[in-house]
Order: sequence, then structure tokens, then C-alpha cells
Amino acid sequence: MKRILFPTTISKGRAYLTLVILSLIWGTSFILIKKGLSVFPPDQVASLRMGMSGIIFLPFMIMQFQKFNWKKVHLIIFVGLASSTIPAFLFANAQMHISSSMAGILNSLTPLFTLFLGILFFKLPFAWLRISGVILGLVGAYLLLTQGQIFVPEGEVRWGILIVLAALLYGTGTNIVGTKLKDMPSFQISIYSFGLTGLPLFIYLMGFTNFTEILAVQPGAWQAVGYIFFLSLVSTVLASVIFFELIQQTSPLFGSMVAYMMPLVAMMWGFLDGEIMGWWNFAGMFLILSGVYLSRSR
Repeated sequence: MKRILFPTTISKGRAYLTLVILSLIWGTSFILIKKGLSVFPPDQVASLRMGMSGIIFLPFMIMQFQKFNWKKVHLIIFVGLASSTIPAFLFANAQMHISSSMAGILNSLTPLFTLFLGILFFKLPFAWLRISGVILGLVGAYLLLTQGQIFVPEGEVRWGILIVLAALLYGTGTNIVGTKLKDMPSFQISIYSFGLTGLPLFIYLMGFTNFTEILAVQPGAWQAVGYIFFLSLVSTVLASVIFFELIQQTSPLFGSMVAYMMPLVAMMWGFLDGEIMGWWNFAGMFLILSGVYLSRSR
């Protein structure tokens, strides 16, 4: 049987080390979004995050212009929207109402959607053991949401649906990169997916919002920009290059397992920022990690 989850072109040790590094980087994203939202509204946080990414990649877009396969530009734009741009707006809006820890936990739905969409649309073989691992991880996330002491203001739980939608989009983009763009260099995917979607957002930010006014008069605005710049450079640009490379060398489902470990990092930052943790949080963490282990199976 063809190996679907285990690494195929790199060693297992390197693949899992990459997964851990991505978990640390992306797990920090939620607290950085929270810090940015302390000064700027959601649309500006998302636009600045993606706009900076587009600017960073602009010189590389120019250098790679002749080498880029323009026949796949529609897929690249779709990946940019599904894997980065739309989720950036969804997370920023959701985190105005829910904690960074809860955002990180709900993001662990990504492997379920990756697996489901992979079976439904991308010819991923069905295997009960892999599915049981995904389900076990989701049970851990469910316990954290329902029994843990991560409180959400009454009536605001509905904002978690935005994170669920983001996870669905992540699963879609991951499958596209792992199947339709497997022959394209990961760096080139990142260059054009961020450049083609991020640059218009930077124009929107500077020309159609009061971003510069807030930056000039709001205390702590430059510090917030620093958080968003780190979010853009490391948690968005660098992490995406690493992630696209990982799923090309392993599989979309293996790469999506990063979403199972990200909540652990998100919860750690949430705790350090004063968000309340309880015993159910640790029970949920154990189930999530158990799910990662089971989901490695063929």
C-alpha cells in the first residue's frame, strides 16, 4: 500500500522535528494576533499581516517572474486565499471575542478537514486507524472547549465558527498543495500565493483605512506593529515556506498534524498572558497527542 502519512522523501526524524518547529511558530500566532488587536481593529491586523508578507516576497516575485508556471496561477491564488488570507481575517475577527487559547484549540480541527477532503476529493485511501486518531484528537479539543476553564463571554461562543471555517480552508489549501502543486518549488508557491493576495491588502490598508492615524496617536501602536511584523515574517512567511515543503515531501495529512500540537503552545502563551487553565486542559492535551500518534498509521 502506498504510504500516505509517513515521510517519503525525508527522514522521519527530520519530518517530526519540522512538525515541532512549526507547532512552536504557529502556536505563537494566536497570542501575537491578540496583541495586535489590542490597538488595531481586525481588518487592519489581518491586512497588515498579509500586506507585510506580500511586500517581503515582492523582490522574489520579480526575480522568479520568468520561471513561474503561470498556467497554475489560479491554483496559487486559491491557495493564498484558503491557506492564509481569508483565515487571517477570520482569526482576527474571532479573537475579538474568544481567547487566544480557544482559537488555538479550535484550529486543531484542521487535520479532520484535511483527511475528510482528502478522501472525498483527492483520492486519499480510507483507513479506520488514521480516522480514529483524528477523532481522538478532536475529542481532546472538545473536552478542552466544554470542560476546560477557558471561559468565553456568554453568547460569544458562536465566534468559534469562524475558526472552524478557517480550519476547513486550511484543509482545502493543504490538499491542493500536496496534490496539485507537488511539482512546484515550495518557495515559489509561497512567493506568489502571498504576493498576489497580500499586496492588494497593503494598498487597502494604507489607502482606505485609518491605520496611519491610529499609528500616529494611539499609545502602544508601534509595539503592536512589531507584534504583527513578527507574526507576518516568522509565523506567516517563514512558516508557510517550511510547511509547503513539508507537505510536498510527506503528505497533506502528515503536515496537517501540526494543528494538533499548536494548541499546546497556544495554551502556554495564554496561561502566561493570564488566561485560566484547568485539569481538563491537560487531559485534552493528552488525548490530542494520542490522536497524533494514531494518525501516523498507514
